Amino acid sequence: MKDPLIRAWIGLVVLSALSTVLSVAVAHGALSGAMVSVGGALILTIGWVKARIILEQYLGLAQAPFWRRGFETVLAFYMLGLLGLYLGG
Repeated sequence: MKDPLIRAWIGLVVLSALSTVLSVAVAHGALSGAMVSVGGALILTIGWVKARIILEQYLGLAQAPFWRRGFETVLAFYMLGLLGLYLGG
């Protein structure tokens, strides 16, 4: 498959399925102890990766490195803040 948008879409579908499985596992008690925190952190990380795919492929920031770096920096601080709040709370 050569079309980057189709590859991005497939990647988003796979990542969405993975985060859904993790969310169900966390919500229904399939994970216990520290694994709940790991599961939640993985869900946030998957969201981060999905956001980067959307920014790069669908918004075309892959062709604009300056803007991509700016958006990714803001996104990184935001996601690290959310991760810190999740793990610290």
